[in-house]
Amino acid sequence: MTTEQDVQRRTRGFARVLGPFYAIAGTVIAVRAADMRNLLDEFTSNGVWPWITGAFLLMGGIAIVAFHQYWHSAAAVLVSVIGWGMAIKGFALLAFPHAYAVLANHLIGATAAWQGVYILGAVMGVYLAYIGWGTGHTGGEASAMSKSASDLPRAA
Repeated sequence: MTTEQDVQRRTRGFARVLGPFYAIAGTVIAVRAADMRNLLDEFTSNGVWPWITGAFLLMGGIAIVAFHQYWHSAAAVLVSVIGWGMAIKGFALLAFPHAYAVLANHLIGATAAWQGVYILGAVMGVYLAYIGWGTGHTGGEASAMSKSASDLPRAA
């Protein structure tokens, strides 16, 4: 049976990876919003890119869903929702690449709206990074690590 501390540790582990990624990617995409039309055109011009991207998104989403089935805190909910979103997006790219490209083409024109969405994604990433890497959230894990480190022989 999984204890609450194990759940928090797992959520923090995923938050350490997803948080910085969403903070950086959300900020860069919001700043480079004008370039997104060209990137979408190049992405959809070759059928290989949606397939490869969809496969990796589906695999990553399934991994998050498989190893993080927790909905007990805001961070845990965000991690789980990200996993489900990645899996659904990956499946859509694999199964319906043309429909996905048409939808993206319709939505890409709303630059200001998407900049806002990606800024919110960046804020979500900062929050997850804080949960994952913040010093206030290491509690028992840090003391357990320092205790186990004292049991190891010294190199010098």
